[in-house]
Amino acid sequence: MIFRRALQREFSYAAAAVFVALFAILITTVLIRLLGQAAGGSVPADAVAALIGFGALSELPVVLTLTLFIAVLLSLSRGYRDSEMVVWFASGVPLTAWISPVLRFAVPLVLVIAGVTLFLGPWAQLKNAEYRERLDSRDDTTRVAPGVFRESSGARRVFFVEVGAGEDGRVRNVFVSEENKGKLTVIAAAEGFMHNDDDGNRYVILEKGRRYDGTPGTPEYRVMTFERYQVQIESRQMAAAPAKTRTRPTLQLLQNPDDRNLAELAGRIGIPLAALLLALLAIPLSFVNPRAGRTNNLLLALFTYLIYSNAITVCQAWVSQGRLRFELALLLPHLAVLALVAFMFYRRLVVTPFWRSRS
Repeated sequence: MIFRRALQREFSYAAAAVFVALFAILITTVLIRLLGQAAGGSVPADAVAALIGFGALSELPVVLTLTLFIAVLLSLSRGYRDSEMVVWFASGVPLTAWISPVLRFAVPLVLVIAGVTLFLGPWAQLKNAEYRERLDSRDDTTRVAPGVFRESSGARRVFFVEVGAGEDGRVRNVFVSEENKGKLTVIAAAEGFMHNDDDGNRYVILEKGRRYDGTPGTPEYRVMTFERYQVQIESRQMAAAPAKTRTRPTLQLLQNPDDRNLAELAGRIGIPLAALLLALLAIPLSFVNPRAGRTNNLLLALFTYLIYSNAITVCQAWVSQGRLRFELALLLPHLAVLALVAFMFYRRLVVTPFWRSRS
């Protein structure tokens, strides 16, 4: 049927354009945040790409939900603006006839959202947390960058290297400041390099430098000149695996149905349900009076999405606090939106039909 083929094609084009725009915004936002952390030394520069990937996968359900909602809304709104809806209505096609094409387009995308939310998203959250734990477990030498002052993981040491390691593996003009129990130690050396012995122990070896020990604010300082200064690097223990509910697989949430796990499960199930209901809500919400503003319905749609999303989050929080049952949290926000969908269809079809609303 020409009607369905035309709608499917237009939905696909609009969804592709919206997804590219939203995904670009998501990647840019994550990139800016991670680059700021990398500049501050809390995230190594070589870890930015991996963290961007994990972050994008975690936020992908939200992007896909908005893509579905906005694509249907924009496609049908364009039909109103270009008076194509007049032609369809005059041909005897009611507003409810748009439900079937919208569902044909929405259901596969909702299944993808459900798969990402229930399986891929928790995996990405877990890998992101594990990767950050591994980064925090790296020794302080990995944090050193030429020309930049860097703090150690415990914020007790400050490192500075003027010239990075060359082909010989040596760095030049090394500065180390350490504060421990009110005592300040400052080491300045002309050169430094890493050394691993036969037992696998790692050492930092500094050459041709001085060491200053003393208490800040007092004249009592000790100065030591050295030709070779060797310090063993103690490997940090790997942190325990994160236990956040967002990182737990869906099957594990079902096997341990406490309040926090049920709250997380309600949020994961709610995202694909919200995507499906928002796609249906976009049908009556897409009405645009050609004589009025063209962005009013889009602003109303975004406002509706924010309220809906926040309602799911609030119900999820109430379940984790034991203030609301899991079944009610899973049904109340979606039943409210389903009632809103039915009311708006009734309003468009019975109370203010299209041909009367234009007059």
